[in-house]
Amino acid sequence: MNLAHNKIHCLVIPFPTQGHINPMLQFSKRLQHKGIEITLVPTIYIFNKSMQELTSSITIEPISDGYDDVNGLFGAKSIETYLESHQKVGSQALIQLIEKLKNKGNPINCVIYDSFMPWILDVAKMFGLVSGVFFTMSCAVENIFYHIQLKELKLPVEGHDQVLLPGLLQPLVPSDLPSFVNDMGSYPPFLKMLVDQFSNIQEADWILCNTIYELEKHEVDWITKRLRLRTIGPTIPSMYVDKRLENDNSYGLSIYKPKTDVCMKWLSDCDDGSVVYVSFGSMAELKEEQMKEIACGLNKSNHNFLWVVRESEEPKIPKDFLDNIKREKGLIVTWCPQLDVLSHKAIGCFMTHCGWNSTLEALSMGVPMVAIPIWTDQCTNAKYVMDIWEMGIKAQANEKGVVEQEVVEHCIREVMEGERGKEIRKNATKWREVTKKAMDEGGSSDRNINEFIDKLVL
Repeated sequence: MNLAHNKIHCLVIPFPTQGHINPMLQFSKRLQHKGIEITLVPTIYIFNKSMQELTSSITIEPISDGYDDVNGLFGAKSIETYLESHQKVGSQALIQLIEKLKNKGNPINCVIYDSFMPWILDVAKMFGLVSGVFFTMSCAVENIFYHIQLKELKLPVEGHDQVLLPGLLQPLVPSDLPSFVNDMGSYPPFLKMLVDQFSNIQEADWILCNTIYELEKHEVDWITKRLRLRTIGPTIPSMYVDKRLENDNSYGLSIYKPKTDVCMKWLSDCDDGSVVYVSFGSMAELKEEQMKEIACGLNKSNHNFLWVVRESEEPKIPKDFLDNIKREKGLIVTWCPQLDVLSHKAIGCFMTHCGWNSTLEALSMGVPMVAIPIWTDQCTNAKYVMDIWEMGIKAQANEKGVVEQEVVEHCIREVMEGERGKEIRKNATKWREVTKKAMDEGGSSDRNINEFIDKLVL
């Protein structure tokens, strides 16, 4: 498709965290490849910290959130304070950007924005622009928050009874629900933000979800009867999935510098399927006790492992474990190129917090998972990994919320060695092929992207 003559120009505005920016950047690449002009709009702080060296032909226009020089989101005294500033300052900055681009002869036709920022829709309406909401979480998780907004799921959820919602394929126990729902007192501002995603969503022209229809058919079918939702995932570089975008193997933003050469050289010396890859993402913080149990479980499993431990988390690793670790058996790094690692033939399973981006990447690479969810949507994702897609095991925590070393060892052995592991690996291969087909020409996600573009042109 070549739509350049139509002069379709989209602003793409992500929420200012790595896990939200990268999916929207990847989606932007897809639109650009099909002839749409894209301007990506991060916050000034994020741009200055992590995006100035970004290699992409996509235009970037940063705007203020009121915290340009003080660590952005994490520089605010509270999440409430930040969100208030982001809306107030960001609205005015966005208005000025839209007017600036119009005056330069490059007007905006469409605004695609992260669902965490519903106030952007009000700005889009001011200018009569087509609007697209972008969900960065699974459809199942979004359905849960939608039920809360509709007051069809009453909070707090009490007891141990199953929660059965029409928008979910299976009943969930409370511990399978997002942490903000299961434990309302944990992060009230985040719960409000997630429910408020739906405050004006009926007024949006499009709702785009970073998932695959075949993964969540029941969930997608339910919500599309109520909202104009289309699946457009997985939003990862093309060279790892369908290879339709030449040389598209860069994920984009990385807050941390990956130890690429160290990781890939070490993996090249390992046997096929012999390595347990362990990573809990860019934000999750583990208790010191949990780090110790994981270290001991990895050691007892007797499998090779590559463990990503951010610098801020390193002091939690037991010193005797670090002293005794043998280079040929295990490698600990502060960050790694996750897609390169997951696609490496040496990887046998992925011990993960089940953040949605990591989950989609494992699905796309066909890598079995050992799920140790920490917070937010990860508990629900882990439930689907184990019981719906059957390509992993959820490690059960004790009454203190800690997964003990014996459980860590058992789950690794079950996936890497056991009879159940054979079926898990078979399912992982199946989902890898499903994911690829969704992004292939004429696949479910590709069709939905084309439908969205066709409507923009009209």
